[in-house]
Amino acid sequence: MTSGLEQSVRVQLRWRDMDMLGHLNQSVYHELLEEGRAALISELVRRVGVDHAHGGYVIAHVDLDYHREVRKDHGEVEIVVRLARVGTSSFRLEHEVRLPDGGLAASGETVMVAWDPVTRGKRALTEAELAALS
Repeated sequence: MTSGLEQSVRVQLRWRDMDMLGHLNQSVYHELLEEGRAALISELVRRVGVDHAHGGYVIAHVDLDYHREVRKDHGEVEIVVRLARVGTSSFRLEHEVRLPDGGLAASGETVMVAWDPVTRGKRALTEAELAALS
């Protein structure tokens, strides 16, 4: 089940993001993906509503494939995160890092698991969350 839930954010590149070869350091990609996931989770929380909030979400898995280099002179990148699949306690996101010309720099998937802050463990997605994700 998917909802068409998608978020896109533009992120300015910083000098500190670059490595000795003059392109984006591999660890920074994960920081950029966090920007996209945060936007998507914010939209999910908005759809669910504060009255139905039950906890948060944690990352269970991330995979990332690099396609083209990102350089400082690109100035910014676009992070696109979209809902790909919903389970009973988790959902899978597809993510992309796009260059200003629209070219694909990196892509992959993230699995997010619903988290119960009281039990400090996995929980089932609530009816409100499932409705917001559908």
